[in-house]
Amino acid sequence: MLNLILFGPPGAGKGTQSEKIIKKYGLIHLSTGDILRGEIKNKTELGLKAQEFMNKGMLVPDEVVIGMIKLKLEANKTAKGFIFDGFPRTKAQAEALDNLLSEMNTPISAMLALEVDHDELVKRLLNRGKDSGRSDDQDQSIINNRINVYHKETAPLIEYYSAQKKHFGI
Repeated sequence: MLNLILFGPPGAGKGTQSEKIIKKYGLIHLSTGDILRGEIKNKTELGLKAQEFMNKGMLVPDEVVIGMIKLKLEANKTAKGFIFDGFPRTKAQAEALDNLLSEMNTPISAMLALEVDHDELVKRLLNRGKDSGRSDDQDQSIINNRINVYHKETAPLIEYYSAQKKHFGI
């Protein structure tokens, strides 16, 4: 089974590249944002738990998100593999995902980190903001903040997967 984490800052092209990888390898796309919205919409037990935290403006706890991912993995046991998009974002999430996948005998195969110059990211996001209507893609100070948050909080995962020899910068 091929399990990939697609990784990169906002505007790196994760959505575009994940579509190509999914088409070529027949993987199932697991976007935590999509999963959360689906569970909440369907009023599942985990969705209702997630909604409680979100209504208070809090992050959904890792164990709730991992629980949702576990359900998706179990529902797709015959899949050729999965591509994780938007998860993990922290070392604790990466460790929890590794534990879950190890229980299922299907570890992460690779973390593909999309590397794009800061100025190019800003340009892409501003252009995307013109078409998408997303307010967080229209303000350069917000864009810079999102990229900085990525480098501060999420990029340390590169070290985690490098230590496992699973990180590949592209």
